[in-house]
Amino acid sequence: MPYPPPSRVPPGPRRRSLLASVAGGALLVGCSDGSGSGEGGTSGSPSVAQRVRVQAARDSRGLVGRYDAVLAAHPTLAERVGPLRAAALRHAEAFGERVSPASPGASRSASPTPEPSPSVAVPAAEGDALAQLAAAERELADRRAEALLDVPGELARLLASVAAAGAAHAYLLTERAR
Repeated sequence: MPYPPPSRVPPGPRRRSLLASVAGGALLVGCSDGSGSGEGGTSGSPSVAQRVRVQAARDSRGLVGRYDAVLAAHPTLAERVGPLRAAALRHAEAFGERVSPASPGASRSASPTPEPSPSVAVPAAEGDALAQLAAAERELADRRAEALLDVPGELARLLASVAAAGAAHAYLLTERAR
């Protein structure tokens, strides 16, 4: 039985197939405007992860500011609150903040200049000040736990760890009050 003659079509993809593939790829890429608004983007996109990381660092800085305000108003709480403040500072660093050792409350970062923290009204009673710090830790831990669903693996693990630490801080801040 004779073999069929070789086809005149060269092997490999045809020009039409290549053009259709390139046009389809461009169409898919054009579906996202790259703004990272959270609408139409994937939950693990770099822009979402970057926004969450920057917000987490900002939140940790704000928490350090709260600790600083309480320590300024109630210096006798330094032994109890100081280690928790140091942990909050390490959390900010874990999310990408660079904190200068000369002034622990000040931070410098590759991100835009940090916003000045609003002055925090500290209650006159030490117990109330500790309760206010505990509430801030709890609220931040809850927000971080919610953000876990929107970020990729490694950042989600970091958020979970820091949220758990925040919940532990809230417990430690209210432990003696009972």
